[in-house]
Amino acid sequence: MAKIIAVCKSEEKGTKKEAVVEGILNEDYGLVGDAHADCCTHRQVSLLAIESIDKMRKLGFEVGPGDFAENLTTQGVELLSLPVGTKISIGKDVLLEVTQIGKECHSGCAIYREIGKCIMPKEGIFARVIHGGCVRAEDDIRIEKNGQ
Repeated sequence: MAKIIAVCKSEEKGTKKEAVVEGILNEDYGLVGDAHADCCTHRQVSLLAIESIDKMRKLGFEVGPGDFAENLTTQGVELLSLPVGTKISIGKDVLLEVTQIGKECHSGCAIYREIGKCIMPKEGIFARVIHGGCVRAEDDIRIEKNGQ
């Protein structure tokens, strides 16, 4: 079963994010209290799989959820296989829409400065918030098939 491993936010861009017990995702905005939340962007929420983070751990890096500046760390879903437009339901209320796969890397992020490598540009995805609500670790993730 796919689920949320961690909810992470930071007050400043370009820094690692800290895990929080729960977060509020506002419709067409993002994670309340996070520096990347914005009503005027298609990258309101970022997602990265724990499986991607585990690849870095196997290379000897001590990294964890939030270190790659993702808002939601997931488990059990192949994020990179989700095409733009895919709807992702989280918990009881949250509905996201995938808007971008990967991103252009900028060498100024905290993880890149620390270890010289970042997986977010190739393995992270971005989404906009269609329906907001509370999100926390252990919430189930469901991929909506054919808009259903």
